[in-house]
Amino acid sequence: MKKSDQSLCNICISSIKRKTMKPYDFKWTQFFDLDSNPELLFQTFPIDFAEEELIICSTLIDPDHYSILTTRKLITKNNGIVESGSLINAKNKWYGEFKSKTELYTLDEVELSTGKRLSYFVETGRASMIMIYGVRTFVFLSQDLISK
Repeated sequence: MKKSDQSLCNICISSIKRKTMKPYDFKWTQFFDLDSNPELLFQTFPIDFAEEELIICSTLIDPDHYSILTTRKLITKNNGIVESGSLINAKNKWYGEFKSKTELYTLDEVELSTGKRLSYFVETGRASMIMIYGVRTFVFLSQDLISK
């Protein structure tokens, strides 16, 4: 059964909130619920969003290092190189050192249905649960979308 972008976003945000300890005041990472207006934050980014596409969460370290999860794709810019891909039928491959006490961020990785691996930034510590559970929940939901 096809889920709407709003439904996918709501399910991912609910999962993030269940797994992430409050307060949600992290340096680089945030999620965007119904009360958020992320379009203003991302209007200067060179990213084309589909009409119904919603932003779920992001880790914005600086203009050359960021990851954005939307209801249609995962986008990462690492050292100025932008990569993106659909998480439909993707697999979680690697959770970086998200519990690190010394590093401020790490790279996690998914394998897309094409076999290509796509890394994404995760702020370490409590903030890590936002991107990890955003991506993890979306990957799980995409398996459900394919099987029906």
